[in-house]
Amino acid sequence: MLERIDLEKIVALAKEAGDAIMQIYEKDFTIEYKDDKSPLTEADTKANKIICDALTKLYPDIPLMSEENKEVPYSERKEWECYWCIDPIDGTKEFIKKNGEFTVNIALIHKNTPVLGVVYAPAIEEMYKAKQGEGAFKNNQKLPLHVNSSPKEKMSVVASKSHLSKETQEFIDALDTKETAQVSKGSSLKLCMVAEGVADIYPRLAPTMEWDTAAADAIVREAGKTTWQFEKKEPMVYNKDNLLNPWFIVK
Repeated sequence: MLERIDLEKIVALAKEAGDAIMQIYEKDFTIEYKDDKSPLTEADTKANKIICDALTKLYPDIPLMSEENKEVPYSERKEWECYWCIDPIDGTKEFIKKNGEFTVNIALIHKNTPVLGVVYAPAIEEMYKAKQGEGAFKNNQKLPLHVNSSPKEKMSVVASKSHLSKETQEFIDALDTKETAQVSKGSSLKLCMVAEGVADIYPRLAPTMEWDTAAADAIVREAGKTTWQFEKKEPMVYNKDNLLNPWFIVK
């Protein structure tokens, strides 16, 4: 199944969606609010249509799940061997603030594991990609780009810009290192920073959804890192009955 997926076509699709997003980003745009009070812009809707239409045309036999589509019931999803998991704009709050820290996330999940991921940050032109068994890359450079040889001396921690919970901060404060450098970042770029090696750890003791992490988790895994469930100490799994992620730590 994976061998017939052309990663470069998914990269080009993320770029196409990113270009459409940037056209809206650079002008005044309207903001609506969904039932869960999360923001939605015309850029989310446009990027979602571009990605879903293209994937349906390229791979008509592979179902898809997107944050912006109607939720598929678990009774149907549990039969899926593989599927696309999409967040057309991860970090809509960062998009609205115009700070550049938002991403297009496209993942392929096989059974319960992300096996392909593309994360594109169009405002800062950073493209992360990975396919199981083929490595992870940032702008075509193989990850990780940096390795911290002395984490007991100094550890770089990345945390959420818009959703830093008390539990996450307590975890960071208790880390076993002499010095902690803490940085804030929006969207799935936090997972990518650990994959890249510019951050040693990303603790997320706060809610996220599967589409928030799936694409970047594929990149994390191919860079030789893991996204661990905080309670179970096992790797994250996808296509659960409840699409809410457990608390997790990327390291």
